[in-house]
Amino acid sequence: MEYVNLGKSGLKVSRICLGCMSYGDPNRGPHPWSLDDAQSRPFIARALELGINFFDTANVYSAGSSEEILGRAIKDIAQREELVIATKVHGRMRPGANGAGLSRKAIFAEIDASLQRLGTDYVDLYQTHRWDYDTPIEETLEALHDVVKAGKARYIGASSMYAWQFCKALYLSEQNYWTMFVSMQNHYNLLYREEEREMIGLCLAEGVGVIPWSPLARGRLARPWEDEPSTSRGETDEFGKTLYKRTEEDDHKVVDRVGAIAEARGLPRAQIALAWLLQKPGVTAPIVGATKPHHLEDAVAALSIALTPEEIQSLEEPYTPHPVLGFA
Repeated sequence: MEYVNLGKSGLKVSRICLGCMSYGDPNRGPHPWSLDDAQSRPFIARALELGINFFDTANVYSAGSSEEILGRAIKDIAQREELVIATKVHGRMRPGANGAGLSRKAIFAEIDASLQRLGTDYVDLYQTHRWDYDTPIEETLEALHDVVKAGKARYIGASSMYAWQFCKALYLSEQNYWTMFVSMQNHYNLLYREEEREMIGLCLAEGVGVIPWSPLARGRLARPWEDEPSTSRGETDEFGKTLYKRTEEDDHKVVDRVGAIAEARGLPRAQIALAWLLQKPGVTAPIVGATKPHHLEDAVAALSIALTPEEIQSLEEPYTPHPVLGFA
């Protein structure tokens, strides 16, 4: 396993991050495809065996049960100080006017709730899940700064938003001597490269680590386009269906190019798609979901694949502009 700094911070993370959205109580929240405690544990254990020290979850995943499952696994099979635990705040967690968002009240309530579910005194990376249009960004940033100063989080990060929003947040934090964002968790893969227009360049300029979500485009880059999803999540993931349209002909071409290179090299498609992302400037650690044993093996194997300039050009050439998606 390779370990690198997360952005310009001193925090060392594995170049693969295990995303834990697939782990949770299937009877809680909107994810009936979630793997329960017993089903999730082997994947967390295998990630540790492979040297992965970076785990990402969120308070909203399966109504908090994803954090609970990860927390129990850490307590039983890992050394807390050896791990980098990331979680997120923004989505609705309870009824009422203040049960969601990035207000000072919501952030202070949710960090304590996340810590209780995770069974830890602090998280390593506390991330805003989305932009809150109902709260001044100054209020959010100062609250996050206070969470860090209280010792409840070591670093802060952000997730999908417009580059102008992230730039404004970075500027205000610097001007007010508040804790700076060290990471951007954004939607980025071979089928969705709109982040290259502004966000990736901003992160490179400001020393912010990029930790992309959906690096395999909800599995579409790991199988022929005409094949149906091979998991219950793929069959029922309504959010994922809004991100990738089966009628996008240029997307078909990209998937076909992945398949051609994979066949020529005798490797799984997932390894080729992840190798491309791992070679992109600014990318620190793709967030990989794992619900089958080979998912983790493919992710780690991709670290040792060096695509040639000709292969990269072949993969990128069919891409056409897409609508901006994933910020809601």
